[in-house]
Amino acid sequence: MRKVILTEKGNGIYELKINRPEKHNAIDFETIEELKKHIEYINDHPHRIRAVVITGEGERAFCSGGDIKAFHDLKTKEEAFKMLSSMGEVLYKVMTLPIPTFALLGGMALGGGCEIATACDIRLAKADIEMGFIQGNLAITTGWGGATMLFEKLAYDKALLLLTSANKFTTEDGIRQGFIHEVFQQETFRQDAYQFIENSLVKHPSVLGAYKKVKIKEWVQKGLKEKMIAEIDQCAELWVSEEHHKAVDSFINRIK
Repeated sequence: MRKVILTEKGNGIYELKINRPEKHNAIDFETIEELKKHIEYINDHPHRIRAVVITGEGERAFCSGGDIKAFHDLKTKEEAFKMLSSMGEVLYKVMTLPIPTFALLGGMALGGGCEIATACDIRLAKADIEMGFIQGNLAITTGWGGATMLFEKLAYDKALLLLTSANKFTTEDGIRQGFIHEVFQQETFRQDAYQFIENSLVKHPSVLGAYKKVKIKEWVQKGLKEKMIAEIDQCAELWVSEEHHKAVDSFINRIK
């Protein structure tokens, strides 16, 4: 079974769906590689694609972050950095796609799931879901470049509080913080969200790409990629700490 599915939805809108509903759409090694392949395809065809929508399979989760069991055997900084930087590269490419990107949050978005959503230009959410940058509760920081991206997207103080509290927050809180742009009711969430996306886009991909490139140029000049790599390196250092492994062991024991 494919862990990531790329579908053309019509009118130049493509949907990239994480397909691990039994794992709350958590990211493992194979998912990273499939995401990388699909993002490269999208990046190579900007003239035929008007927008990319990233979402998760099912109604329970957008993405619950990294698959803790899959990554728990990473014990050295080098092992952790290899995994973290691989997914960080995917999110940098999402962030700098010359195409508008939308995160469609039809269920919870936790940890790395919020980092994926942050990489997108616009975040659309179903009412009454939970989200949160909860990595601090596992004695690590955002590991895929999420803090760097969040500081680009939100006011500094609002971004900092989302990160340092490691608290879960509601869709309504997300609106107030500026993290969520639009909320739709559960019964018609996907239909209404796709209508919003269609209404947000002119029909010419070249125009859409030109607007994105203005900001992408600024991010490149500001060294966004280098900042993300530095953040990932910090997380890799924390990854090997005793506090992190104890926190992960405790979490795994709770969900058994």
